Amino acid sequence: MPPKKRGPLQTVQRDTDVIKRKVDALVQQAAQPDASDWTEAFERCKELKLAVEEITKSLKKLSKADEPAPVGNYDQCKRDEEKRLLNLHERLQSLALQLQPQDEVAGPSSSQTEQKSDEENSDEKDESSEDEDTEEEEAHDDYKDDDDADSDDEDTDIGQTATGQETVSYVALSAFTGEEEGDLSIQKGEVLKVLSKNKDGWWLAQNLNGQKGLVPKTFLKMYFISQSSQKDSERENEDEEESEEEQEESDIKSSKTSNWNTVRKAVTEIDATDVLSAMGAIPPGFRPSNLSRHLEEGTSYRASHFIQPKLSQSQLSFQDLHMDPDTGKVHGRPSRVSLTLTLWSCRMIPPPGVGLQVLSRHVRLCAFNGTQVLSNIHTVRATYNFKSQKTWSFSPRMTGMLPCLLDGDCFLRCDSESPDLGILFELGVTYIRNSTGERGDLSCGWAFLKLFDESGAPITLRTQELTIHGGTPFERDTDMDTTSTKRGYPTGVFQQMLLSRKMPKLVVKFKSVNTRSRVLLNLLPDTIVGSLSTVRLLATYRQILADALLLDRVTMCNADLICSSVLASFPDVLDQPDLMDAFRKSWTESESNLRRSDKRDINVLKQMFVSVYMGSVFPLLYSAEMPTPCWADEEVESQRARIIYSPSQKISVETMLSSQCSHQAFDITQVTYDLISRAQH
Repeated sequence: MPPKKRGPLQTVQRDTDVIKRKVDALVQQAAQPDASDWTEAFERCKELKLAVEEITKSLKKLSKADEPAPVGNYDQCKRDEEKRLLNLHERLQSLALQLQPQDEVAGPSSSQTEQKSDEENSDEKDESSEDEDTEEEEAHDDYKDDDDADSDDEDTDIGQTATGQETVSYVALSAFTGEEEGDLSIQKGEVLKVLSKNKDGWWLAQNLNGQKGLVPKTFLKMYFISQSSQKDSERENEDEEESEEEQEESDIKSSKTSNWNTVRKAVTEIDATDVLSAMGAIPPGFRPSNLSRHLEEGTSYRASHFIQPKLSQSQLSFQDLHMDPDTGKVHGRPSRVSLTLTLWSCRMIPPPGVGLQVLSRHVRLCAFNGTQVLSNIHTVRATYNFKSQKTWSFSPRMTGMLPCLLDGDCFLRCDSESPDLGILFELGVTYIRNSTGERGDLSCGWAFLKLFDESGAPITLRTQELTIHGGTPFERDTDMDTTSTKRGYPTGVFQQMLLSRKMPKLVVKFKSVNTRSRVLLNLLPDTIVGSLSTVRLLATYRQILADALLLDRVTMCNADLICSSVLASFPDVLDQPDLMDAFRKSWTESESNLRRSDKRDINVLKQMFVSVYMGSVFPLLYSAEMPTPCWADEEVESQRARIIYSPSQKISVETMLSSQCSHQAFDITQVTYDLISRAQH
């Protein structure tokens, strides 16, 4: 049987492995005290550098169509090889400085020697040229000393340029659009020449077309191009310009958004995910979680922010909070999208590999228009069976009240007029590395359901099986780690049915809102996502908020602090699912004692809301014994549960004033509602 033909990418990988072994051996040789053969090692170092440059050129010219057989995750493999080659070139560059003979370090380079001999033949430049060279060297040394505090890499770059052996260039890690006059717009992968480096982080660069401008140094990474062959360099520049034009055409839509550069920079950064991928600890389609990163940035994507009233354009009234003058209740506002959905299951989700302990499997969902998140991010934790770890399920059957964190029944409201409005689902895991104890959040894939068709009509609400895509919504489609995708897509109907069963899927049941739920949902903000079990509490809170902002204020222009512990602290409770569960439990117990007529009386419900909240949740929120919430930390969650549901923690006036009950230091923000800082602008 003849051997299988090796593809171009596999050939590059093999050549890179050979070069890496030679570099490792050369580094060990240079580390020995007896360095009598450093001259020979220096020559070998230069030869390896040229070999790395040739392999890099060959790798850049490769495409997926050159492969004799399909290669799974081709783009990721190619990027990994580029990183390896760049790392090898940097190691060889620093090793060349170490092995370079002293006479070459102290003396001028070959090009400088030739230039100097030409100047000696002329009658005009003699000693003055030597003085000028000395002044330039002194100025160059001063510049290196000033830049030493910024980066060690910058010192290395300047030193290499001074030798005259090769030109130091930089490659753009991501696209940058100039916002002010004098900025230089660049594209990802574009090669630039840095003319000067300012201490403020903005470098003066020049692109291949000769255009100059300022570029943030964080967008650039050191990249070397040998000058041994001018024709090869020109040919490489032409290939780079063609690839840049293709990249511009493919990303022209996405580059219009304000957060696109940030997202693409996060995708291309070398982080812990690259290390885990190299170790084989995670499948190729896994990425750092974008939605988890949004939640960690502050409260802008939390329910506590979106439950607040939204100010109108004049900032003098509210856009989504109005009172019905006849009934005194909050005036219901229908939104463009108002629906309920049930997360049912996920199947064929590849689990992380050995070395990672999974702390949480979950799905995060939000309103999305293809480029940016439009609502708060709601999280539902999944359960799974050890015998079938590729299958996730939601809303487990259990005695008592189902925690809202495990409840797959959700609601979504959004008033965006975007034609691409839809729901983004991100499957994620929170992990901890057994070797280092490092925690992190990974995206296991994503799915997007567009809620309107091409004509602008709403889609039919039914059960949907959404295909899970690898990577992130801002990348091109990335295959997940499934056997079927590696072997190619079959053409037969039966084979396609089998393939469909092996593809990662998310099953979601969409339902239209019934009359009772619609009345409650219309009392909520125009844009919000949450658990369906909390709708009654959110609607009652909005009624209390409307009374304080629209009825009890002296004038609509009055923005004084409002004394209300409920208004001030309930949004914080909304971001803590265990406290919301405790509030729901106490609310249900109190509501069961009401008469049927009282259950429909909004005044009675508002009084009960304040009474139950202040007697059950508010003291726990500011208890000194209550640990700070920590996502997916089993020990912290257990400690909080013991305090919340302990019989000895029954809240009353006596226990609150008891010396055995300790609270956090008092802060005025615990009991006052600041309209200016809380309202959405």
